[in-house]
Amino acid sequence: MTTIRQNDFTQSIADALQFISYYHPADYVRALGEAWRREESPAARDAMAQILVNSKMCAEGRRPICQDTGMVVVFVKVGMGVRWECDRSIQEMVDEGVRRAYNHPDNVLRASMVADPAGKRANTGDNTPAIVHYELVPGDKVEIKLAAKGGGSENKSRFAILNPSASLVEWVVQTMEGLGAGWCPPGMIGIGIGGSAEKAMVMAKESLMEPIDIHELRQRGPASRIEELRLELFEKINALGIGAQGMGGLTSVLDVKIHDYPTHAASLPVALIPNCAATRHIEFTLDGSGPAVLEAPRLEDWPDVVLEQSDDARRINLDTVTREEIESLKPGEQVLLSGKLLTGRDAAHKRIQELLARGEPLPEGVDFRDRFIYYVGPVDPVRDEVVGPAGPTTATRMDKFSEMMLGELGLIGMVGKAERGPTAIEAIRKHKAVYLMAVGGAAYLVAKAIRASRMVAFEELGMEAIREFEVEDMPVTVAVDSRGDSVHESGPREWRIRIEQGKR
Repeated sequence: MTTIRQNDFTQSIADALQFISYYHPADYVRALGEAWRREESPAARDAMAQILVNSKMCAEGRRPICQDTGMVVVFVKVGMGVRWECDRSIQEMVDEGVRRAYNHPDNVLRASMVADPAGKRANTGDNTPAIVHYELVPGDKVEIKLAAKGGGSENKSRFAILNPSASLVEWVVQTMEGLGAGWCPPGMIGIGIGGSAEKAMVMAKESLMEPIDIHELRQRGPASRIEELRLELFEKINALGIGAQGMGGLTSVLDVKIHDYPTHAASLPVALIPNCAATRHIEFTLDGSGPAVLEAPRLEDWPDVVLEQSDDARRINLDTVTREEIESLKPGEQVLLSGKLLTGRDAAHKRIQELLARGEPLPEGVDFRDRFIYYVGPVDPVRDEVVGPAGPTTATRMDKFSEMMLGELGLIGMVGKAERGPTAIEAIRKHKAVYLMAVGGAAYLVAKAIRASRMVAFEELGMEAIREFEVEDMPVTVAVDSRGDSVHESGPREWRIRIEQGKR
C-alpha cells in the first residue's frame, strides 16, 4: 500500500504553482512559435513576438509570465489503494500549498481571490481557497492536474443548453466571434459537451490541461466524431480573423480541446472556456517516494525571437503630451510612452465614483486632468525590482466609468488590453481622448519599461490601489483613436476577408 505524506502533497502543490508561474508548457511555446513564423499581420506578429520574448525572460528570471497569477484549479485522482499520513483534508492540503507558493519570498505571486464575492469582496491575502475537484479511482497513486487560471480568460467562459437538433459548431463559432479579445488570444479553447450543466463546465476546464496537438491531428486525420469537431472548429474559429490580442490575423486559437459525456435525450449542454496566452498548467503523480520532481524546460526550446522596434513608432512624453498630439494618433499606430501615468482598476474606479457621488474630494495626489491611466494590478516586487510583472488588465471592465473619468475628471488617455465597448468608444470620441493597448501575456517585458513606482491612494486595496508609474519607452498600440475608430473592429474585419479570399 502506498503512503502519501501530507507535506509531500502540499509541497508538490506549492512547487508546481511556482513552476507554472514562470515556465510556459513546452507545447505552447512550440505552437506559438510556429504561429508567429506563419503570421502575416504585422500587429499580430509583433504581439506574439512580445509574448514569446516575455516567456523566455520569465523562464530565465523565474518571475511570473502574467501579473494575473491566477485562480488555482486542481483535479486530484486518488487511488483507492492509497494510505494517507495526514491530519488535513485534500482541500486544506491544497490550500496550504497555494499559500506557500503565493508567498514565496523569491517569487511573490499576486493574490487575486476575494471572499464575500457578493458583498465586501475582501482579498484573502494568499490566493486561497483553490477550486478543487477530486475523485476516487483504482490504483495506489495520486494523480494531480493543476492550473492557474487568469480572470480575463475565465470571465469569457460561456454555457448554453442547446436543442439536440441545434448546430453545436454554429453556437461555438458565434460565441467566439462575440468574446472579443479579453481572453488574450492566441490560446486554447476548452469545450465540454453533454452531461449536465455543471458536468459540461468541469469537462471544458479539464480539457484545457491537455497538450497542444492539433497539428499532429491534422496530419494523421480524425479517428472519431470529437476529433472531426476539433478540426472543424479550429479552422472556423481561425477563419474569423480575430488574431493575436484581437487586432486581426491568421491565428486566434492554437488548439481546440473537447471532452464529452452522455446526456439527457432532451438536452445538449455545451460549455466553452478559453485559456489565455499565459497558459499555465502541469500534471504529476505522487507514488509515496516524496514530493513531485518537476523537470525544467531547456531555454534553447524557445524560438529565436528578436523584438523589432518599428522606425515609425511614435514617441510620446506623458508629462508634456498635448491634445493635438492625441488627435493625430491613428488606429494601429505603434507608440512608445515615457513619463508618468497613474494606475487603477475596478475597485479604484468604484471608490472614485462613490467619492464624487458624496461630493467629497479625491485623495491627495489623485488628479487625472490631462493625464493617462494604466489599467493594471501588478505583482509585488522582489529583490531590486521597481515593480513586479505589470501587464494590462481587461479595459472593458472600466467602460462604465469612462464618461466619469474623461468628462468629469479630465483624463485624456487610457492604457489596457482588449477592446472597448460602445459606451467607452462614445466617451472617447466625445472627449477626443485615446485608448492604447499593451500586450496581455507580456507582463514581465512591460515591467522592464517601468523605472519608478509610488503609492498614491487606496493602499488597502492591494494590487487594485492607485499608483504612479514612471515609464520609459513602454510599447503600446493605438486601439481607439480620438474619432472613435477601433482597431479591434477594423483588424478582424480586414483579416476575415483576407482569409476568405485566400481560400478561393
